[in-house]
Amino acid sequence: MANQVVHFEIIGSSPERLRDYYAELFGWTFAVGDTVSAAVSEAGQYGFVEASVAGLNGGVGGGASLPAKVLFYVGVDDVGAALEQAEGLGGRRVFGPDGVPGKLVVGQFTDPEGNLIGVAGPR
Repeated sequence: MANQVVHFEIIGSSPERLRDYYAELFGWTFAVGDTVSAAVSEAGQYGFVEASVAGLNGGVGGGASLPAKVLFYVGVDDVGAALEQAEGLGGRRVFGPDGVPGKLVVGQFTDPEGNLIGVAGPR
């Protein structure tokens, strides 16, 4: 099935504190490292949640320069095309496409009500 939710993120100004919180609350464990885009998390501050623990690919990250938010990413074939379509339907591009084509490319947009949504795919 196309266009499924493929990833979630919890972003805040103190990612280590957030990871400790969710580790205690839900038993999540994290592999901390870099993210695909500096628009998502500061370098070295992104912790991927082990999918077997959370049930869905996700991460907790951020840093002092990024606002707090919770969002999900929908899998698409072409991030740039999805962002263009979102804009054509009344949304607003926040960033993207950004990442490594062929591996992982991401972008974010707001819908007509201002809700932040992510898209992710190979290009």
